[in-house]
Amino acid sequence: MPKVGIRDVAKLAGVSTGTVSRVLNDHPSVTMELRERVRGIIKELGYTPDPSARSMRSKVSRLIGIIIPDLTNPFFAELVQSAEQAAANHGYNIIVMTSFDQAAKEVNRIGQLTSRKVDGIILVPSNDFHTITPPKAVPIVVVDRLMPGYSGIAADHRNGARLGVEYLLKLGHRRIGFISGPTHSVPAKDRLRGYLDAMEHVEGSQKIASAPLIAEAAFDYESGRSAGNYLLARARNERPTAIFTSSDQQAIGCMRAAHDLGIPIPAALSIVGFDGIPLSSMTTPRLTTVKQPIQKLAAAAVAALLDKQPAPSTDSPVLFACELSEGETTSAPQPD
Repeated sequence: MPKVGIRDVAKLAGVSTGTVSRVLNDHPSVTMELRERVRGIIKELGYTPDPSARSMRSKVSRLIGIIIPDLTNPFFAELVQSAEQAAANHGYNIIVMTSFDQAAKEVNRIGQLTSRKVDGIILVPSNDFHTITPPKAVPIVVVDRLMPGYSGIAADHRNGARLGVEYLLKLGHRRIGFISGPTHSVPAKDRLRGYLDAMEHVEGSQKIASAPLIAEAAFDYESGRSAGNYLLARARNERPTAIFTSSDQQAIGCMRAAHDLGIPIPAALSIVGFDGIPLSSMTTPRLTTVKQPIQKLAAAAVAALLDKQPAPSTDSPVLFACELSEGETTSAPQPD
C-alpha cells in the first residue's frame, strides 16, 4: 500500500494541509469540532507525521538527548524514565546514551547527539568531565553532578545527608557510622559534608567523625556490603549502633553484611539509605531512606532546555530539597 501523506488527510477532511498541521501541533486557532474531525481521519488512515520532515521545516527536532554514566544504576534508570515522561508532556522524545563514566566517551556521545540535531542535552557528567571541553553547539543542562561553568540542577545532597543523620541522632544514636561515596564524586563529597555537619556538635564528634566510623565505597550493592563488614566486624561496644549510607544500594548491601554477622535490624543496628529508589520499599525490613525528588529534577531539566522556565545560571544551580521516608530499618539504640 502507498504511504499515507498529509495531503491525503487534508483531501479527505476537506481542509488545507496547513490546517492538518495546526491540528497536529494543537494550535488554538482550530475549532474543537474541526480538530476532532481531522483527528478521526488521521486515525482512520493510520497517518503518522514524518519527524525528519517536520524537523527540517521547523528547525526543531523535538528530540532531547540524555547522557548518563551507568544505565544499571537504579537512580539513573529512574531519572531517564522521568525525563522521558516530562519530555512527552511537551511533545518531545528522548535519545538515551551511556558514557560508562568516561569523559572521552562523553565527548563522543555529545557529538553523536549534536549530529542528530537534538534540541538540547541533559547530562549527568562523568567524574572526570572537568578534563574535557565539550562542544557548545547544543544547549546542555547538567543534572545531579554539578560542574562549574554549566547550568546545573540537583538535589540538595548536603542538607539531605544532614537530614538523615539528624534523624538518627533524634532516635538517640551517637555512634553513627557513615558509608561515603567515591572521593572524586561531587554528590559524595556533599553527602560527607552533610554527615559531618550533623555530627559536629555531638559529644566526642572528633572521634566519631574519624576514619574508624567512615568507610569509602562505590555506590553499588557489593561495595556497601564490603563497607558494612568493615564497620560491623568489631566488638559490640565499638561498632556503630547506626549507619548512614550514601546510596540505597549501599544500604541494602550493608543490610546483607549485618544479616551475615547475625546483627538484627533495627534491634541492634539502624540503617538509613539515600536516593529513594523503588527498591528501597521492597526490602525486608523496608529501608528508611532520604529520597531525592527525581521526577522534579527531570522535569526541571527538560523545562530549562525547552525554555519553559529560566535555565539555572552557571554560578547558581537549582537545588531541590530531599525528604526522609521512614521505613522499618531504624529504631532507638539498645544499651551496650
